Amino acid sequence: MTIDPLYIFVFLGLFTPGPNVILLTASGARFGFRATLPHVAGVVVGVGVTAGLTGLGVGALILALPVLTIALKLIAAAWIVWMAWKLLQSRGGQMKAGDKPFTFWQAVLFQWVNAKVWAVAVAAASGYGIGLEPWGEALRLGSAFSGLNLIVCLFWSFAGSLLTYLLTTPRAWRIFTTVMAAALAMSALMVFL
Repeated sequence: MTIDPLYIFVFLGLFTPGPNVILLTASGARFGFRATLPHVAGVVVGVGVTAGLTGLGVGALILALPVLTIALKLIAAAWIVWMAWKLLQSRGGQMKAGDKPFTFWQAVLFQWVNAKVWAVAVAAASGYGIGLEPWGEALRLGSAFSGLNLIVCLFWSFAGSLLTYLLTTPRAWRIFTTVMAAALAMSALMVFL
């Protein structure tokens, strides 16, 4: 029995730290596993749609239009830095009025500017296609990304929820949110690589 190399590539591409992993881990720690599930579902759907569209050629179109590529990179970097700022301003275990995890739709929409997802999807579409018709490739990529990302998202959200057992002081929360916010802000730089 052999495993399709697409699945290995996609799993490693999505499991490694990037904006989704950082946000889901932080959300699991701040709001708990159950409250983070709509965020998980939105990431899973959004990543699948993004990968499917890449399989249809949207990724190639974006790469072929430098103005559009630059605009998307700037929007992505600004949104990621804004989210890092909001995370840095949070008080960890102390919730303020209005503090809540991403909704399903916020998570879906974030995938449109998540440069890491686009990069992994474009690489998967160009390097692991099997010669299907465009709709077949789109369905193959979309289902691979969504299915594997469900496992990844559940893992990181649950891992974040377990961190609350270690984050028992305001200082520990502050260190955690600072590290997560810094990592998220640094991932904005990856948009331009």
